[in-house]
Amino acid sequence: MLEISPSKVAWIIIRARELDAKTGRWDTPQDEADADSILESRPSDATEDELRSYIADLNKDEQVSLVALMWIGRDTFSADDLEEAIATARSEASAPTQDYLLGIPMLSDYLASGLEALGFDAEELIDEHLK
Repeated sequence: MLEISPSKVAWIIIRARELDAKTGRWDTPQDEADADSILESRPSDATEDELRSYIADLNKDEQVSLVALMWIGRDTFSADDLEEAIATARSEASAPTQDYLLGIPMLSDYLASGLEALGFDAEELIDEHLK
């Protein structure tokens, strides 16, 4: 059984998408390019810190379920193997969950796919947060 609410996962997906949409800083103060023409990752941007903190503040069961859900979305495990994915995530945890997950390219896609594989409508859950 998934031990994190799908709503929490949807919030993580939203924040992870925001991070995925950003690029590395491309300009310098002397550049004359229009800084509003691209989404940039700036040191003052709190999106990653906020997401990192949110994941760190989840309880251990929620963190383990989040990793298992990502693995299901990445096709490391099938939805039928949820319990095995959770057990594996619990036994193999060696780094802080937030460090592990934020180091995975396409995290938001994998989490959304994981929710879908378990029968949840990821986009509907995301839309509820965006209203």
